[in-house]
Amino acid sequence: MTVHRTVPDTTFKTRVRDASIDGPNPFRWEDKSTDDIFSGRKVVVFALPGAFTPTCSSTHLPGYEEAYAEFRSLGVDEIYCLSVNDAFVMFQWAKQQGIEKVKMLPDGNGEFTRKMGMLVEKTNLGFGLRSWRYSMLVNDGRIEKLFMEPQFSDNCPEDPFQVSDAQTMLSYLRES
Repeated sequence: MTVHRTVPDTTFKTRVRDASIDGPNPFRWEDKSTDDIFSGRKVVVFALPGAFTPTCSSTHLPGYEEAYAEFRSLGVDEIYCLSVNDAFVMFQWAKQQGIEKVKMLPDGNGEFTRKMGMLVEKTNLGFGLRSWRYSMLVNDGRIEKLFMEPQFSDNCPEDPFQVSDAQTMLSYLRES
C-alpha cells in the first residue's frame, strides 16, 4: 500500500537519560513531537500490539535491531518501535531484549495510533486498545510506504505477521 500523506501531529511522552540527575532513576520526561522525530529525516516506524508479547519479542523487534546497519546503509536515519504502552514499559522491554539501536516510541494514550487509523480493540485477549501491526517508511514527515498486516479488525482472533517485518521493508528500500 502506498500512501501520500503526512504523519499525524502528536506529542509523545518519553523518558530520557539525564546525566545531571544523580541517583537510581537518572531519567526525566521529555515531550517529543512528530516534527522532532520525522522532520528532515528518513525514518522507519514499525508498530506492534504490545511490549513483552510473543511475536513482538521473538521476531518483530529483534528483526529490526539485527538489520539496523543495513537500514542505515540504505539511507534510513532512525528506526522506531511504536506500541500503545507507556514509556516505563517500553524502556524495560528494550532493556530486557538488549535493544541498543532501535528507538522505542511509547504511544501510551494511543493518540498517534488512533490518528493513523490503526487503533484496534484487543479485549478478546485482555489487552484493551492496541496498535494494529504495521510498518512504514516516513520521509520528512510524509508517509512514503505503508505495510499493514491483513485482516485488520477489532478483536481479530489471529495476530498476522506477514508484511510488517524488517525483511519486507528492506526489500522495498533495496528496490526503490
